[in-house]
Amino acid sequence: MMVRPFRGLRPRPDLAHRIPSVPYDVVDTEEARRLAEGDPHTFLHVVRPEIDLDPSVPADDDRVYARGAESFRAMIERGWLVRDERPSYYVYRLTVADRSQTGILGAAAVPDYREGRVKRHELTRPDKVQDRVRLSDALSAHPGPVFLTYRGLPELNAIVSGVVARAPDVGFDAPDAVRHELWVVNDPATCSKIEKLFRAVRATYVADGHHRAEAAAQVAALRAERGETGPDAASRWFLAAHFPSNQIRVLDYNRVVTDLNGLDASAFLERVRAAGFYVKGNHRGRRPPSPETFGVYLGGRWFLLTPRHGIVPEGDPVRRLDVSILNECLLQPILGIGDPRTDRRLDFVGGSRGMDELERRVDSGSAAVAFSLYPTRLEDVMAVADAGRVMPPKSTWFEPKLRSGMVVQSIEGDL
Repeated sequence: MMVRPFRGLRPRPDLAHRIPSVPYDVVDTEEARRLAEGDPHTFLHVVRPEIDLDPSVPADDDRVYARGAESFRAMIERGWLVRDERPSYYVYRLTVADRSQTGILGAAAVPDYREGRVKRHELTRPDKVQDRVRLSDALSAHPGPVFLTYRGLPELNAIVSGVVARAPDVGFDAPDAVRHELWVVNDPATCSKIEKLFRAVRATYVADGHHRAEAAAQVAALRAERGETGPDAASRWFLAAHFPSNQIRVLDYNRVVTDLNGLDASAFLERVRAAGFYVKGNHRGRRPPSPETFGVYLGGRWFLLTPRHGIVPEGDPVRRLDVSILNECLLQPILGIGDPRTDRRLDFVGGSRGMDELERRVDSGSAAVAFSLYPTRLEDVMAVADAGRVMPPKSTWFEPKLRSGMVVQSIEGDL
């Protein structure tokens, strides 16, 4: 893999805890507006620029991207964001309670993505990609990192361990109880070793940020049309955080459905049994205890579903996933859910929100039934990507989330 050091734009030390924001895609416009209210420093003004315009302005209006660029330039002109003097890698550690993951921020190569060495496991929506293309092009920068994982190398791990032995250059606790720490690595000899070691990594995998990765590739193509060509053109590289796979945690991604497709609770459960599932009532654990089991919350009660022998397809890396079993055996044939990417009767609830949120949705009447799933295993994600396949939508939820604005990569200058 080609992963280079670059001259990052970073918050001034006294603002290092103020500027970085949650990623653009974990909050909607109104949530972003509330979070940014009265706070001129938050990077949400850059990654969610519509919050600074009248709500009547369409989300894809040219004024949205122009406003993002204006906010970004203002942060630079005011000295809130400062560009490092030397090309650097950035070691980024996130800690929740007693669990940490530590990765390397670097400039990943668009050709590696285009040629399949940066591997994907999800489809992207053209409208969401175009939104990020237009923003990155307006900013002339990649404001948020793509979260990549890879099968770790002991030599890279050793370098990272040496780096984090010293005090971090940046360290703060975010409101969501995640501690974020950053170390700048700009020693030329160390940078050269890291770059060389990354060449021994045969593949990286997109954990989170499929739309950002695809947008970076399209920005590179757009700028090549304008004459920015050659392997050293900054637009041919994108901001990526690389974490060893043994440190990554995948959470469950659960489902709620608004109605039972004309069935009452009893008839629904009978259809589930007829579809090949054992149904156990009074499931106090709420969560499924293992892969190929499902929790169901219905009518104020929890049930545990276990497929009978032969239900789970063998040998197919996609169809044997729990999300696929749920879609093919229950959601589509019994509840009449069509395309899970577009069917408005189906909604998705990230695992960080817990079982209480599933109960709340059903008890409030906004959903008729909730399904809790066992977290998709990272090795299954990699197997799907290695096979050149894609997973059903909302199959994985990665926590903790990387902050936007910790480091920004310019795409109009030297690396």
